[in-house]
Parts: sequence; structure tokens; C-alpha cells
Amino acid sequence: MSALGSLGPGFSVQQIMDLRGKLIDGSSSLQDLHSSVSGTAGNDGKVGGGFEATLRGMVGGVNDAQQKAGDVSAAFQRGEVTDVAQVMLARQEAGVAFEATLQVRNKLLSAYQEIMRMGV
Repeated sequence: MSALGSLGPGFSVQQIMDLRGKLIDGSSSLQDLHSSVSGTAGNDGKVGGGFEATLRGMVGGVNDAQQKAGDVSAAFQRGEVTDVAQVMLARQEAGVAFEATLQVRNKLLSAYQEIMRMGV
């Protein structure tokens, strides 16, 4: 009996090859996404970043969103911006960014506590 025959009666070689192609396409898409998120190349050609750079980038993005919301709110109070929707959108973006960062912090803290409870 061949190795393909052991997969079961519902699978053909073409279906398996199609599934393999989809997996490879998905993998290359994930690699492209990972390379765009992980950082920029440094002087030595290695991809820079890591956990610290990613965390700094996230916190910096949240800070930028909060600064933008504060600037738009101040401009609205001065009468320079008349679009209330723009002000509310900036404030909501800052709030969602902060909540997401808070949830990441909570997950990291619980993972750290779980690791500390592990026996050696």
C-alpha cells in the first residue's frame, strides 16, 4: 500500500497538492508580514528589532495617538477645528490604542506569573 493510500478514500493527489500550495502561499504571506513588522535592517544587514523594539514602537504609537487626540481637542477648543467627528475619531483611536496596549500588558504579566509558578 502506498503512503498516499493511507490518507483515506476522500483525498486525491490533486487535492493534497492544492492544499500544499495553499499552505505555501499562506506561509509566504506570513513571512512577508513578519518581515514588514519586525523592523528595519541595521548597518550589519541583520534585521533589527526584537521584543524591546516592538514594545517601544507600540508604546510610541499609542503616545502619538494620544498626542494627536490632545492636539485636535485643543484646536477644537480654540475654534480652529470645527469638525466634531474628527475630534471624536481622534479620541476614540487614542482610547482603543491605549486599551489594546493595556491588554497586551495584562497578557505579558500573566505569562510572566505563569512562568514564575513553574517548577524547576
